Amino acid sequence: MAVDPHLVDQLRDVLSDQPGITEKKMFGGICFMLNGNMLLATRVGRFMFRVGKEAEADALEMPGAEPMQHGKRRMPGFIWVDAGEAIEEGLEKWVALALRYVSGLPVK
Repeated sequence: MAVDPHLVDQLRDVLSDQPGITEKKMFGGICFMLNGNMLLATRVGRFMFRVGKEAEADALEMPGAEPMQHGKRRMPGFIWVDAGEAIEEGLEKWVALALRYVSGLPVK
């Protein structure tokens, strides 16, 4: 599995006070779930954030962001962000964007 433990630890730090967070191995990395819904993930060199379709266009204009593809299928509402760019922009800002969307989903 292509996981950067340093990036995982950074996400754990940002999410440490957030109730309902669990971790799961997914997408060849570590995925963080909020109340059973996919929130964000990390692999070597990048983060995935679930921002929702409504916020996707704005999120994709931020440095280091690109649409998420699963094979040849595009995953609307999910984006990959270069880890260095996300950290430089403020990882907390990216996490808050994902939390804003996913916290509105029904609990699984």
